[in-house]
Amino acid sequence: MTDTIDQRIAAIGERIRKAAGRAGRAPEQVQLVAVTKTVAADRIVPAIEAGISHLGENYIQEAMNKIDALSGRPVSWHFIGHLQSNKARFAVRYFDLIHSVDGEKLARELNRQAAKINKVQRILLQVNISDEATKSGVSADKTLELVRTVSRFENLAIEGLMTMPPFFDAPERVRPFFRALHGIRERIASAGIPGVSIKELSMGMTGDFETAVEEGATMVRIGTALFGERSQ
Repeated sequence: MTDTIDQRIAAIGERIRKAAGRAGRAPEQVQLVAVTKTVAADRIVPAIEAGISHLGENYIQEAMNKIDALSGRPVSWHFIGHLQSNKARFAVRYFDLIHSVDGEKLARELNRQAAKINKVQRILLQVNISDEATKSGVSADKTLELVRTVSRFENLAIEGLMTMPPFFDAPERVRPFFRALHGIRERIASAGIPGVSIKELSMGMTGDFETAVEEGATMVRIGTALFGERSQ
């Protein structure tokens, strides 16, 4: 990519602004989470200096090294990958928000580990909106039940939902999945479960984030459009 990180951030911000406008929303309602998986710490610094304040990581060990290297920087760290219960103790120590809580077992362990350090861990529940066998997440019809269960854990705060829809080359084809997640959020909100704000919808990536914004996303997770194709 020959343009600068400042230009890429500005371009994405403009696309978010236009998508929000088409939906009658304020662009300030949408948080850009820069996905830094495989991106070295020295490449992340210019993005922070250009205004990025929320960073998303997929792997615990890689993330821990970068968070330590960038300590002192004014950023919020989001864990957005699949999280195993045996890594919960690291997740609660390093991350401000965990997007990918996919069941009671993981939630219970996160609660236990957060209690050890007197922390209330902010989380999103991952919904497998398309019921794909290859993806993690609670099924759509079990989401409300999981919210009720997890809401009883004193050291967890449910703030919303996350999903990864099926991959399509045409962003318009993912619209029904984003719309469905928004509908689940509305049903949960109307249930009035104590301690559950359910205000966040983490959905949309480089290829489909404008559609996600149009359907109510409050967080979009963007890596490739910011940092280029990932190295393996």
